[in-house]
This record gives sequence, C-alpha cells and structure tokens, in this order.
Amino acid sequence: MPPARQPNERLLSLIREAGCSNAGLARRVNMCAAERGLDYRYDKTSVARWIRGQQPRGRAPEIIAEALGRKLGRAVSVDEIGMGTSRQLTSAVGLHFAAGLAESVEQAAELWRSDVIRREAADTAGPYAAGSAQVAPSALVEPSRDWLITPADPEVARASGPRVGAADVEAVRATTAALIDLDRRWGAGHVRPVVVHYLNSVVAGLLGGSYREAVGRELFGAASRLTELAGYMAVDTGLPGLAQRYYIQALRLAQAAGDRGFGGYVLAAGMSHLAAELGNPREVIQLARAAQEGTRGRVTPRAEALFLAAEARGHAQLGDRESCRRAAASALAAFERAGDASGDEPAWVAHYDGAYLADELAHCHRDLGQGRAAQQRASEALAGHPHGRARRRAVGLLLLATGQLQEGDLEHACQTADEAGSLLHGLRSGRGAEYFSDFRSRLEPHRSEPRVREFTARWQSP
Repeated sequence: MPPARQPNERLLSLIREAGCSNAGLARRVNMCAAERGLDYRYDKTSVARWIRGQQPRGRAPEIIAEALGRKLGRAVSVDEIGMGTSRQLTSAVGLHFAAGLAESVEQAAELWRSDVIRREAADTAGPYAAGSAQVAPSALVEPSRDWLITPADPEVARASGPRVGAADVEAVRATTAALIDLDRRWGAGHVRPVVVHYLNSVVAGLLGGSYREAVGRELFGAASRLTELAGYMAVDTGLPGLAQRYYIQALRLAQAAGDRGFGGYVLAAGMSHLAAELGNPREVIQLARAAQEGTRGRVTPRAEALFLAAEARGHAQLGDRESCRRAAASALAAFERAGDASGDEPAWVAHYDGAYLADELAHCHRDLGQGRAAQQRASEALAGHPHGRARRRAVGLLLLATGQLQEGDLEHACQTADEAGSLLHGLRSGRGAEYFSDFRSRLEPHRSEPRVREFTARWQSP
C-alpha cells in the first residue's frame, strides 16, 4: 500500500476561515492565474489533493496564497498555506508508483520541486532531508511488481496548456546527452544541481502542456531518461534515498512513454545497482529478474546482457558461485549475439559495450574473491573505456587494484590505486570516493608494510 502524504492542515484551516468551497477556491486561483497570463485549469479535485498534501508546481503556491488573501482581505504567504520552503517535506515524496497518468505527473513534479526546495533551503533538517540519505526498504522491490502488473496508459495526449512539439522533446534529449557527458567527465557533484533545476523548471512545464499522442509518448520517454540520470547522480552524491525516489518516478514515466525496455533498464541498471551498493543481494536479483521478465521479447540482446549481468552481481554478493557463473555466461552469450553494431539500439543501451560488461563481471569476481579473474575483467574494461569516462576508469582501476591485492601483489595494488586516486582528484564523485575507501579498508591487514604506510600517508584525504 503506498505511503500517505501528510495532510496540509494550514491550507485547510485557511479555506475554512475564508468560507470557500473547494470549487470556489479553484475558480479564484484560475482567475488570479489568468491575470498573470497563466492558463490554470484547477477544479475542486485539485484543491482536495492540495489539502491531502500534494504540492502544486511552479508559481501555483503563490497564486493560491494570493487567491485566499483576496478572499480574506489580508496578505497570505506561501508558508501560511503550508507550501513554502519551511514546509515539512515528508519521506513519502516520490516513493509511490502511481496507478494513473495524471497522478504520475504530479508525483514526478512534486519530487523535482521538493528536491529544489531541499537544496535551496538553508536548513534541510526534517523527515525528507533525512530520507535523502536513507532508503525505504519496502520500496526497493515493490515498484517493480507494480510495473509488471500495471497496464499501459491508453492515452497520454493533452489538449490544454502551452503547445509542445517534437523540437521541445529533442531539446530535452540534447540537454540530457550533454549532461551525461559532463557527469562522466567530472562527477555528479558538479552537475546534479543543473539536472534538478532543469527537471523542475523546464520538463515539468512541458509535461503540463498540450501535445499530440506521438509527441506525448516521446516527451514522457525523454523525461524518464533525465529522471533516471538524476537518480544515478543522487547515488554519486551520497543520497541513496533520493536516488530511490528518482528511479521509481523514472520507472513510472517510462511506463507512460510505452517504453518497456527502458523500464527494465531503470530496474536493472538503476535500482538493482543501488541495491548492490547497499548490500542487499536478494533485492539485486529480484530487480534484475523483474527487468528480464517484464521485457521478454521486447529488447535487444545487448539489453538482455545488461539485465543478466545485473543478476550475476546479486549472486556474487550472496557468494553463490554457480548461479553467478550461469548468469554471467548468459550475459556474455547475449552480448555475443548483439554483435559490434550499436547504431540501431535505443540510446539508453547503445553505450553498453564490452567495457561496461567487463566492468560488471569484474565486480562479480571481486565479490567472490577471485582476484585473478577480477584483474582480467578490470583490465578489459580499462582497455575499452575512453578517457572521457573518467569515473568509470577510476572505478576500473580500483577493481584492478583489489584483484591484485587479493592475489597478494601488494606493490602493484598500491601503484594501481595511486593512479585511481590521481584520477579521482579531479572528480566530484561520491561513488568514486567510496570505492577508494573500500580499497583502503582492504589494506588494513597490511598496514605495517612500508608500501602501505606510504600509500596511506599520500591519501590521508582522498
């Protein structure tokens, strides 16, 4: 059962004080918006949602405050109606896989707006701020079940609001591609604020516009891709709880786009990897298998390889060598069927080359304590990752260093990790820092060795 929002008692109290009905307030808000050149179409149901705790996006809160202020004959602030930056943001924001299309847009927009507020507020204390770092365990797998059983949205076209065309969708895609490149080069610490503000200010506005069915499907797909990227960036900036919320909303937006394949990608490359980093191997496997089941016969062999490799990671974390071997072998076979050409692949999987697959398998061998195999796969990944994938290269180097350490090659392990540390020095990547910290902890049994003492002294503050 989805977690409930906190009711907005402040707003309800003011509505009662003003003697307004829900329909009456909706009319007043629409009139105030029209005076400002905005086309709002709120009704009594919209007001009921606000009372239940939904936060409308954009300039709506200030216009609601103005409409109530006119009725009351005094100034009313957005804080007074429970919609300002001091509003207590609940830990339920973004954790619900919405059943209906309108609710899914509201859920995503609420998450984006709440994230902007969280970043801009001087004091980020409160339930939502705490939730930014904490994952809701019950919501790790439940959204995948909703995704598996929820039927496709029959129609996404909208007839009200500013006109949205194919060029608007292409602009979102181009912006996303540029942000992906920046993230790979410099880490999410440099880029995530831009992504969040773009989602809240541009993408939310487009989703609230008018568009034909075909354009709408493409728009939801573009919004889903950028939301998934925001989730990955939240992981990279040490906010796994926030990442979970972004992944859930990306999954629902992909459903609206009618893109079953990308939904599987969100589960396997996003949520499953998040579960892996949190040390929840059974959830890793469940999410990867949900991706496989929900996309059966609808994705290319390259995507199948990605989903199977994610499953292998979970088996490796459990220490199940045979199940890991089978899943990894299936992933390699699927990748072999994919061939070298990626031009006909969807953009979200076209980048998944041999280097990415080798990276996944290196993780498996590391977790199983197979140092020699981990070195081999990590070396393959490094040979394939171009220098623009700086974070990936740093992670690959640390996987290689760990494999060397597992085989007792202390000198080369420290030397390889030195190279990774130098690369991470130019990045703002929490994920990279965690891998570096993990390697340092593995050196602890050898702390008395001169080479380890030298390494530790050099990287006191990695």
